[in-house]
Amino acid sequence: MIATLTRQAAAAWIKRWDAQQQEYMPDREERFTALIDAVQECAGRPDPLVLDLGCGPGSLAVRLIERIPAATVVAIDADPLLLGLGLAAYGDQARPGSGETGSFRFVEQNLRVPGWSRALGLDRPADAVVSTTALHWLPPDALAAMYAEVATVLRPGGLLLNGDHLTEDESEAPTLARLGRALIEREECRRAPDGYGETWEGWWEGVTADPALAELAVERSRRWSVPEHHGSPSGRLNVHVGALRTAGFAEIGTLWQRGDNRLLCGVLGS
Repeated sequence: MIATLTRQAAAAWIKRWDAQQQEYMPDREERFTALIDAVQECAGRPDPLVLDLGCGPGSLAVRLIERIPAATVVAIDADPLLLGLGLAAYGDQARPGSGETGSFRFVEQNLRVPGWSRALGLDRPADAVVSTTALHWLPPDALAAMYAEVATVLRPGGLLLNGDHLTEDESEAPTLARLGRALIEREECRRAPDGYGETWEGWWEGVTADPALAELAVERSRRWSVPEHHGSPSGRLNVHVGALRTAGFAEIGTLWQRGDNRLLCGVLGS
């Protein structure tokens, strides 16, 4: 963690992060709630082990611990700046698991690189692997390899829960694809007819210009190239379904949905 980055400053940047995310996804908290409900329903124990893939500054991980205090949450990302914010804001919440009190920790790992799960130091299979608005960054081959590796650390019957905008394939279901987009666009027009507040791009411009985050911003630029993701094949539902099926997930379906914003669930086979 950078010495000049205070907890208060990090918390303020994360608050702005959550606010601009909420601008784009007004159902974000509802999707978080549905995801955590699913973890609680299927964990089979009060102290589940949960991996949060592409955790960013820890928005989902913190909500998991708040809802399931005995859980162990391992939050994984490749972005040093977002992880730095999370560590500065929440690092003192990390604690050893005791059965009554869980743990919460960040791990820097690149999900594109095979073997990332070995660095997590897991002492048992995970009960759930979760992600929100992150995995569309991975190209299809890396996504398939990542899901295959998830299957090696998830217990049989464990859940993969991915909340994201996942569209129908235009060539297979053109009307559903168009309707999925249209529902979101119409809602956005009703909710914010004059446009958004802070944008995703604006947040990044601001955070990388903060002197307290200069070292992390330079490090991010040096060793983590941001891929182009708009229009990526990994934004399509069938790419995820196919990769999950190949990885050994026996049941795959949408648990929650509004337009093309959905919570996709995979249940690992035995």
